[in-house]
Amino acid sequence: MRVRIDHDCRAAVLVLFKCIYTENYLPPHSFLSMTTSVNATLEQQIPKTDGVPLPVSLLSSIDKTSSSLPTDDLVDEAEEQFSWTTTIFHRKHTAPPDPDAIATRRSVFDDPDLAPHYWPKKEYENLHRFDPTARWTYKEERALVRKLDWKIMVMAAIGFSALNLDRSNINQANSDSFLQDLGLTTDDFNLGNTVFLLAFLCAELPSQLVSKRVGPDRWIPTQICLWSFVSLSQFWLAGRTSFLVCRALLGALQGGYIPDLILYLSYFYTKTELPMRLTLFWMSLNFCGIIASFLAYGTLHMDGIAGAAGWRWLFMIEGILTLLIGFFSFFNMPPSPTQTKTWFRPNGWFTEREEIIVVNRVLRDDPSKGDMHNREGLTLRRLWTAVCDYDLWPIYILGLMFGIPNTPPATYLTLLLTDIGFNTFDTNLLTIPYQALGIVTMFLITLVSEFVNERSIVSMIEDVWTLPFLVALYALPSNPNPWIFFAVVTGLLSYPYTHAIQVAWCSRNAGAVASRTVNASLYNMFVQASGIISAQIYVASEAPRYQRGNMILIIICIVNICILYPGTKAYYIWRNRQRAKIWDAMTTEERVHYLSTTKDVANRRLDFRFAH
Repeated sequence: MRVRIDHDCRAAVLVLFKCIYTENYLPPHSFLSMTTSVNATLEQQIPKTDGVPLPVSLLSSIDKTSSSLPTDDLVDEAEEQFSWTTTIFHRKHTAPPDPDAIATRRSVFDDPDLAPHYWPKKEYENLHRFDPTARWTYKEERALVRKLDWKIMVMAAIGFSALNLDRSNINQANSDSFLQDLGLTTDDFNLGNTVFLLAFLCAELPSQLVSKRVGPDRWIPTQICLWSFVSLSQFWLAGRTSFLVCRALLGALQGGYIPDLILYLSYFYTKTELPMRLTLFWMSLNFCGIIASFLAYGTLHMDGIAGAAGWRWLFMIEGILTLLIGFFSFFNMPPSPTQTKTWFRPNGWFTEREEIIVVNRVLRDDPSKGDMHNREGLTLRRLWTAVCDYDLWPIYILGLMFGIPNTPPATYLTLLLTDIGFNTFDTNLLTIPYQALGIVTMFLITLVSEFVNERSIVSMIEDVWTLPFLVALYALPSNPNPWIFFAVVTGLLSYPYTHAIQVAWCSRNAGAVASRTVNASLYNMFVQASGIISAQIYVASEAPRYQRGNMILIIICIVNICILYPGTKAYYIWRNRQRAKIWDAMTTEERVHYLSTTKDVANRRLDFRFAH
């Protein structure tokens, strides 16, 4: 009887708290009836599958409480940091879970003392589907993730391909008579790349502010359409000035697109699912590069049609293609999991049951995603707080440095191959092998990162791969065999691209939606800044071998491997130990008091641990 009374009181108090929290105050005479109602609901017969009870969401209105159901059926998945010894000598062999077993992960929402401090804000657009008592099976979760991949991920990957198609088609144009027709030199080409990257960099934060205010579902398609108009207008380029203006406009309109897209995907996926999806993005970059090479091979053969050079038709055709992608994106990017119904899609994409699972699995994984509405703008205070977050500076520095060793060879590949003796059409086809191999190595490195649950050391492998090929490139004779040169450069550019791992790493260590959107932009700004640095390493006076430039790349690669990556890992280990020492010494009452009174947010809280 004592247990029954405690259970009743606990349920009533939690319901009362939530009602007050959402400003839905209860009249005094409703309190007892509410208690009775909750207990009656909890005692309802739960549907069964093959004789096994299948818990479902028991609450459907905004008056939801912390779970008062038993939590013994929840999944405990404590994350462990990377250890080579454990990985090599103590590999875990686990049987696949029962498809009908409960897949719901344990979270802070199952602790009645801590849950109120993590509850989603009342402005959160998915609050009506939030339910700590919801349970779902592995079978349901897997089917839903597959559906998310087809509905959300595919459209996002196509949009990302549009970005890369219009951003990199200048490299294919370079294999034609682009520079000669416009009277440009290699240094002018470098200046164009620098202007593009500067504009791209400067547009990052403003784009994020617009995206948070109007919603990424609106801003992303708008960006695609705007830059597509600029891209196709390059058909009418007339000289150095128009070339630089178009590069600046493209950079300004494409800047911020990647963080916008990452923010959008975070509404649907958990932090452990996002890195692999982001890897698919950058795999689509390589796949897009392969398609672009074939498109370039065809469009450059249009040289002379209507009196226009082949590279002009390249810009026109690819610009029209990405414009169509932008137009269709307006109709295929819903604002959130619970907002897929619209006039042209009256039934929506997800059932109520699926919406409950999507919302609760994401919030259980990261409660901070309920802190803001998806059309809520950032305040200057939150923006400044995110900028001053020194715990993410090590990742920003990695973003600045990690890609420099392989960027100049990739940017100048078509020029290098034509200078060594290959013709225009063969050059475009010879760019395909490294892009195909890059898809494989990128996918494998992300699998390794997930398997060992490690980021810093795994991300360093990109530079470890690049270093011996840079040494080989530097050691080649002044007039190398064209095919040996091609083999070395192809091996170099087939590196396992770890940018996706680092983007997700930055997003995860930000710790909240408000800071995540800004920190992702800041990280990408440093990545674009690395492109500006890279554009200055190969200079026209050292063509075609660029020996001094290759030596600089070798030195930077060694610094990354020996100092930056190990230093970043050591820093995050130290920070986690600092916090654990304080947090683990607290009693439950002290932790509750801290959470209810602290002004620390996101990754500043003592209960937050940095991934490394």
